[in-house]
Amino acid sequence: MIIAGQEIKPGTRRSVNVPVVSLYTNTEVNMPVHVIRSKKPGPTVLVCAAIHGDELNGIDIVRRLIHMKSLRLTCGSLVLVPMVNVYGVLDQSRYLPDRRDLNRAFPGSAKGSFAGRVAEQFMTEIVEVCDYGIDLHTGAIHRSNLPQIRANLKDEETLRVARSFGVPVILNAELRDGSLRQAGSEKGIRFLVYEAGQALRFDEMSIRAGVRGVLNVLVALDMKKPAKAKAKAEVTTPYIANNSSWVRSSDSGIVSHHAQLGDHVKAGELLAMIRSPMGDVLEEVRASRDGIVIGKQNIPLTYEGEAMYHIAFFDENAEVASSVDAIQQNGIVI
Repeated sequence: MIIAGQEIKPGTRRSVNVPVVSLYTNTEVNMPVHVIRSKKPGPTVLVCAAIHGDELNGIDIVRRLIHMKSLRLTCGSLVLVPMVNVYGVLDQSRYLPDRRDLNRAFPGSAKGSFAGRVAEQFMTEIVEVCDYGIDLHTGAIHRSNLPQIRANLKDEETLRVARSFGVPVILNAELRDGSLRQAGSEKGIRFLVYEAGQALRFDEMSIRAGVRGVLNVLVALDMKKPAKAKAKAEVTTPYIANNSSWVRSSDSGIVSHHAQLGDHVKAGELLAMIRSPMGDVLEEVRASRDGIVIGKQNIPLTYEGEAMYHIAFFDENAEVASSVDAIQQNGIVI
């Protein structure tokens, strides 16, 4: 395996800085990469974070994996990238300096925009040497996501790996133009997107669930031996949602939230109240159908038409709610 001109031999681990772009100051920006290789051949798995520079949970997930003494591969290679959008992390911004979303710039171009060049470098130096990918994300600014996996579940192998991750909710998500997942798919690389928590915050439950999920995937790919069973560990049964939608406000005002992440809501159930600054009720926000709240707005202010609650729809709502409760009440055991 060669990354940025440096060879990483089987049975070794090595950190590599991949040159990406230069700033106005002639300061070179490097993308940090850590590679762990077994002596035995096997799949190569990429785990990357901070494609959006304000989504920080993934950085700590990768850090914990790098320093996990018990992480020993039986075969294959693990490529860990704690921050893809280094500039965005420095600026605490979702975007790159050209105000473009890196996750809409793939596969990129060596002669393209700033975002296109970063995307092309990441693809050619790192992504294309991999067989599987786990792309770590959070909700946007002022929004939180319940731990969930998004993937193309029409592919049986992707579905198998997605189930192994071990979060309560799996969304069958279509490929988006310009996304890393789409570019990887065109190269035959199976990608999972892990969404959990909110931007510019570390959320311990989401981080632990992400670490455990990556380890579960490595076990499913026969790259790691299963950990010994722990008496207090909860087994999370994932449920698949082929459908989800956002509930939007029909008025602007001050919000009193009633529903929370992981709540099982019924059609017509009250989710939030929107009031005027004087306290007059302007709108009662209600669920359009039964489902589980997998994403929500956190800020208690809203504009007309703003997305407030992301609800996934299942046939087994009660069972999904129980699985979510197990994570929320008992935490994640690593």
